[in-house]
Amino acid sequence: MPALLLIALAGAIAQLVDGGLGMGFGITSTTIMLCAGLGPAQASGVVHVAEVGTTLASGLSHWKFGNVDWKVVALLGAPGAIAAFTGATLLSRLSLESAAPVTATILCLVGANLVWRFSRGRIAREIRIRAYSPWFLIGLGAVGGLVDSTGGGGWGPVTTSTLLSMGRQSPRRVVGTVNTAEFLVAMAASTGFVIGLWPQLHEHIFAVIALLIGGVITSPVAAWLISRLNPIALGGLVGTTIVAVNLPGPWWGGIARDCGRCGINPAGLAAGASSTTECVCSHKTGAGDLRVTFCSP
Repeated sequence: MPALLLIALAGAIAQLVDGGLGMGFGITSTTIMLCAGLGPAQASGVVHVAEVGTTLASGLSHWKFGNVDWKVVALLGAPGAIAAFTGATLLSRLSLESAAPVTATILCLVGANLVWRFSRGRIAREIRIRAYSPWFLIGLGAVGGLVDSTGGGGWGPVTTSTLLSMGRQSPRRVVGTVNTAEFLVAMAASTGFVIGLWPQLHEHIFAVIALLIGGVITSPVAAWLISRLNPIALGGLVGTTIVAVNLPGPWWGGIARDCGRCGINPAGLAAGASSTTECVCSHKTGAGDLRVTFCSP
């Protein structure tokens, strides 16, 4: 039970960040699941099933506060859902961990660019309310959906950071729209994972519920908060978050991937047990798959 409470708390914090910044829930939650001993596909599956509920709550909250552009939601969400389902289906059958450092490097560069632009106040002065090209949104949604499902997170960093850097809508409008479109992506990715990994997802159902409860609780708070933040401060915080989350990836191999010992027992996590003292020792096989063994502390 303590392990599940920690996961629920992590879900609450991750959704607060995600709802307020347009990114963070998937990456943060997947990191925790990997440290708990789940493989990449299982971790991404658990997180995306939980995200069906958290993104629905987040989207409704942002809609209530007037942060959603429904045309952009459709153009981003539909191709993103198709790509997410494809990525989830592929990840259920093979490991794509080798792509993570490349993705992290790209996101770090995008985040650094945002920090620079917002620190100079350029975004605030350059915002011009203009329509996006439909084909651009379709392509962006497809890339974001594929990265999100195969990496366990990344929809927000790919789509939010790109739209913010274009300066065509206010930051709160971009974040609310992207978070709402993510519901479609989470639904599609979850369908792919359920088809390919149902036994494993059923085994970790308590982790799904814990993440879901924690995330749903803080969704309204995040949507309220973003409608009252200064756009320049919000944009700088978004960029800093992208760099902070992804910087360990290209240089040190990623926090979750190199987490050799962690105080969470995944067997107890799945069963809702109270024991959290067993250590997790992870290593990679020749095929690149993550294998987990357990040892006494």
